Amino acid sequence: MRAQATEFLRALRLHRENGAGAPVGDGTDAPRALRRAARRISGSLHTFQTLLDGDWSEAIRPELAWLSGTLALEHAYASRLDRLLQALHRLSGSASPVSPGYPDPPPPGLPAQQSADRGAPDRGALTVGAAKAGALLDRQLTLARTRAHSTALQALGSSRFHAVADKVAVLASDVPLAAGAAGADLRPLAAAAEDRLTDAVAALPLVTAGSPYNAAALIHGLSPDPSPHPQDTPWHQVRLLLRLHRYAREAVVGDDTPVGVRLLAAGEALDRHRDAAEAAAAAAQAARTPRIAPATAYALGVLHADQRHEVEAARYAFQHCWRKEPAATL
Repeated sequence: MRAQATEFLRALRLHRENGAGAPVGDGTDAPRALRRAARRISGSLHTFQTLLDGDWSEAIRPELAWLSGTLALEHAYASRLDRLLQALHRLSGSASPVSPGYPDPPPPGLPAQQSADRGAPDRGALTVGAAKAGALLDRQLTLARTRAHSTALQALGSSRFHAVADKVAVLASDVPLAAGAAGADLRPLAAAAEDRLTDAVAALPLVTAGSPYNAAALIHGLSPDPSPHPQDTPWHQVRLLLRLHRYAREAVVGDDTPVGVRLLAAGEALDRHRDAAEAAAAAAQAARTPRIAPATAYALGVLHADQRHEVEAARYAFQHCWRKEPAATL
């Protein structure tokens, strides 16, 4: 925790000296380094909370979660837009990436009817609507990214953030331990984190995930209800518990010890699952935009289905790697 607090303060110093885009040693910018350190500190507080001063821990945990979530949004929107535009390019079968600026009228010198006839070899309505769908997604997600950037800058200049930084500065030199916690064995608490992960994975519908296609995953996709897909929540929870397990493992065996291939593959599959689920939700939200052209709505519907299939592919990959024998337990 002291090492992560030091990383937090180092990123904060670079941010103050060089601005939000200041590069850190591993090439990430300062806000992302701040978010990563805050997330790791928060994860350690969650797993080893019984060894820490209760009042201090309860005061700083929600603040770290607020900071990490606020700083994550800009990068998330940018990645989501890139993912969706690449998927539109792949689905439309065009020779070049989908351009959000594709004009609505036919190119100069090409009659309107001939322009419409071009749709046949280019997958018809999907190709016609792909550019407009890309433009709509670009407007919506770029606006969201801009707002998230402004929110992050405001957060980093707020008194709330400075209070968090002061608490982390104390942590860098002295971890507030509970009475009698000095020298305690970390392995039982780390093992408990692993058990929570194992139980959560056992509750997943891995029989369904063992099939490359799950039709039920598309049932609620374009419904008027904007709530998250009902199948996704337990998978997102497993992703969080896997991350906490990795952090706890690092605290016990050291962060220099290589992470097993099984854990890495499982984490990557769950990251793809999260990204595809959020991209599908963004496509569905764009499809609910009033008064969009039928071809645009059609392209967004195909895009949504494509991302839900990516969700299923990620679940399929996770269950295959997870059922392999683990190298060792804590």
